[in-house]
Amino acid sequence: MKRYAVKVLNEGKYKFYYILDNETYDVVLYPSKFLKHKIDANRSPNTVRRMAFALCYYMEYLNRQEVELEEVSEMGYEDQNKHFVQFLYWLLEGNHVANNRKESTGKGTCNAYLKDVFGFFLYMADCGLAKPLQILSYNQITVANAVGVKRTIRAKSFKGYFKPKERNVRAAEEVEIIDILQACTNSRDQLLLLMIAETGFRIGEILGVDYTRDIDYQRKTVRVYFRDDNDNNARAKNAEYRKARVSDDTFDFLLRYMNEYRKLLQHQTLLFINIAGETAGKPMMVESVYDMLKRMEKKTGYKLTPHMLRRYFAVSRWNADWTLELISQALGHKHLDTTVKYLGILDDKLMEASREFYERHSDL
Repeated sequence: MKRYAVKVLNEGKYKFYYILDNETYDVVLYPSKFLKHKIDANRSPNTVRRMAFALCYYMEYLNRQEVELEEVSEMGYEDQNKHFVQFLYWLLEGNHVANNRKESTGKGTCNAYLKDVFGFFLYMADCGLAKPLQILSYNQITVANAVGVKRTIRAKSFKGYFKPKERNVRAAEEVEIIDILQACTNSRDQLLLLMIAETGFRIGEILGVDYTRDIDYQRKTVRVYFRDDNDNNARAKNAEYRKARVSDDTFDFLLRYMNEYRKLLQHQTLLFINIAGETAGKPMMVESVYDMLKRMEKKTGYKLTPHMLRRYFAVSRWNADWTLELISQALGHKHLDTTVKYLGILDDKLMEASREFYERHSDL
């Protein structure tokens, strides 16, 4: 039976090929062009990598169903809906795992794979290579607000996604952060935790900070933006630019850290590096951060993650009366709904703020 696979090339490109009777055949497929398009659009390497494997799994699914890619766009609405719902369950049951080994895949991951496949079909349609999928057609309604400004509301008609499991991630508490900081055995780990808590940056963003370009030593600010040359593949999500100010104490601590490890730092430009062993002086990887936090959990009993520190940043700023829009911008969120979920602010404070707003703007 023919099997599809994907190969990551040295240039960060991807090549799809198939294996038949133990022979490997290079195959020119539009998925390769789609991935190149995403790379050119500055999508993060991890995102493009997930897309690559999602498309590979889908091609394998088509192969087992004995359906050609072009046939899918020709299907009617009901057949398309059934086709992609079955693909979700095919993934959920672990049929995409190599060597016929059954392995469960989370529903959120299955949804992400399917969204990547839909993105590929949208790309094909935009390039005139296939008909638009009927299940991705938009239902839309135009409404007007109180002053007559019209707005078109659009919603995709596909409703077959698995209901995602709510991420119940709480914010780190100040006492936990302090205890873990005291348990750290070096200034690098302490600085890393302090900077995430004070900036709200993602772990990939913090690890991508270039101390020669991203730090304003006069204003005591740190910035993040997309860059495609980080040795540790850490990048700013969605290629957005942001900056944040750290406290005077943390900035002084940053300078002491840089002085302490100046001999290692001088060999490259990333702020956070490995400080011991054979890889000393090399950029710190995300896996090393989580390994460090696991060691701290054994010492203190507190389980802490970078995401919990981001939520600490959000909650502490909300309690300090920052506006929702300002917190959202600081976190790099595209939508306020995401910030609301971060804060978990469906409480009396939010209800009171809503009541006061409606009293001031009752006409609306």
